[in-house]
Amino acid sequence: MKPVRVLTIAGSDSGGGAGIQADLKTITVLGGFGMSVITALTAQNTLGVHGIHNVPPAFVAAQFDAVATDIGIDAAKTGMLATSEVLRVVAGKIRQYGIEKLVVDPVMVAKDGMSLIREEAKKTMIAELIPLAFVLTPNIPEAEVLSGIRIATLADMKEAARIIRNLGARHVVVKGGHLAGDPADLLYDGREFRTFSAPRIATADTHGTGCTYSAAIATCLGRGMDVPGAVAEAKRYITEAVRYAWRVGGGRGPTNHLAPLFALGAAGEAEWPEAWKTAG
Repeated sequence: MKPVRVLTIAGSDSGGGAGIQADLKTITVLGGFGMSVITALTAQNTLGVHGIHNVPPAFVAAQFDAVATDIGIDAAKTGMLATSEVLRVVAGKIRQYGIEKLVVDPVMVAKDGMSLIREEAKKTMIAELIPLAFVLTPNIPEAEVLSGIRIATLADMKEAARIIRNLGARHVVVKGGHLAGDPADLLYDGREFRTFSAPRIATADTHGTGCTYSAAIATCLGRGMDVPGAVAEAKRYITEAVRYAWRVGGGRGPTNHLAPLFALGAAGEAEWPEAWKTAG
């Protein structure tokens, strides 16, 4: 059986809840074969980010070449890309290997408020990486940076999505979790808007939600789903991952990437999302 090969290009989270670790767990649970290009190492736990060590750009390129020339890539996602040099290397490799199903999670700030990207790197991301994105997944703060407008309503989200799509991304998913009420994500393809809603789960254990969500979208795209279908399945997955979040550590705990198994036990297979039934 040939697996769907999904590459994550992101930073490592030593606490295991976000970054490369969250991506690989997500890809595996949703039936893909996960591979990684590590762009940075973080000293991190549920309380916050305590240090960042950036990987030299040449070694980022070496990891990419090793994976692409031997295993191959059906879909990919990016996460933490902290420097302009690393961003340029990653963008160049995406072009070199013709990766079309690319999900870009424009990671900028950790949940504890620590910046995860240098200021000049934001301009490089906009100029070189975002135009390569098949799907771009900013949260509200990231969408405000990219669009230059304040977002407080669904109408604001739509306007931001229009502005951001003009940066070159094929599809934009503005994640609405930072707004009040049930979290609703907005997908814009240049023609129409689609909204994906879910009930808000009463928990503070949401570390790694953005990484997990974008990795799920990439895996579903790699498995042949269209963008609305991939976003819908990823939304279901991240909602359950938050519902069954792990209570570990003294701060913001991680989501539970094995949520489909917990949901299966609670609801029965008849209510299991189709992508979870057929994963693998």
